Amino acid sequence: MKKLALLALTLSALVGSTATFAQSASVPLTRAQVRADLIRLEQAGYNPATVNDVNYPADIQAAEAKIAAEDAEQQAATPPQPNTDSGLGTEMKGATEAGHKTPKIAPADPSTCVGPVSFCNPYSGS
Repeated sequence: MKKLALLALTLSALVGSTATFAQSASVPLTRAQVRADLIRLEQAGYNPATVNDVNYPADIQAAEAKIAAEDAEQQAATPPQPNTDSGLGTEMKGATEAGHKTPKIAPADPSTCVGPVSFCNPYSGS
């Protein structure tokens, strides 16, 4: 029973980490988004130009924590918007030709046709 519980725990951890990785990899960031993130990190106190930074993990984590706190504060100050998403996907914008008659193709004048008859008259049957 102990082995079964350990196996279930291991599998759930593996599946959970795989799902998290798949979600983060499905939406690639644009160059502008990466640049904006780097600018925000620099404004929060991180200096990427420091050579051989002995405090590397700590200083970037501190800058990220500062940005996360600012984002949380800004989100708390913004009133929630009503959710109008029906869960059925995005609205289709555009026009279709459903229900319209297709225009009839008039046969070309045989005297101006260059090539086989089937090029000039699609209804020739050949």
